[in-house]
Amino acid sequence: PQGSEEAKAFVNAFLKRSMPKMKDEAIQDILTRKAVVLEHYSKKKTKQKKKKTKGFTAKQRREMRLFEIEPEQQRYAIFLPLHELWKQYIRDLCHGLKPDVQPHVIQGKLLKADLHGAMVTVTKSKCPSYVGITGIILQEFKHVFKIITKEDKLKVVPKLNNVFSLEIDGFISYIYGSKFQLRASERSAKKFKLKGTIDL
Repeated sequence: PQGSEEAKAFVNAFLKRSMPKMKDEAIQDILTRKAVVLEHYSKKKTKQKKKKTKGFTAKQRREMRLFEIEPEQQRYAIFLPLHELWKQYIRDLCHGLKPDVQPHVIQGKLLKADLHGAMVTVTKSKCPSYVGITGIILQEFKHVFKIITKEDKLKVVPKLNNVFSLEIDGFISYIYGSKFQLRASERSAKKFKLKGTIDL
């Protein structure tokens, strides 16, 4: 064990190292009160910023041809199972498409439903060459439908100035493309208003 003098010298040296900015008189003044607060400088922790994973831009998606259907895949028979799945999805959505269900209720649900796999026909158009095109919707974009026909031809049909009919279990619904120019993800949140007359 150290003697009192050695202990005193150790404490003085320790305090001098711990509080280098203070003078000896001030240290002695603190010791007479028998309460010593040593300064402690904590290191500031630098927060690491989380890197957000960025998706592809529209230009990159076009260059990579992510949404293009290869010619060998453009066959009507390949997408018939998709159409069957879509019909089951609509039946579940509309609780079985029972005859006593009000048409406007089904119509409202179809307006917000996903149409990938639906069988549609162009019934009216300002461009006569589009009338009569029938097939399964493979892709829906804001302004166009991509439809595969029974002849294994992929048709790009604009929504503008076209009326499409959609039939399922005897229920026929009409889609006015000019009022339908939305992405599939946007349609689910949109409120459609009932209108008496709608132009092409």
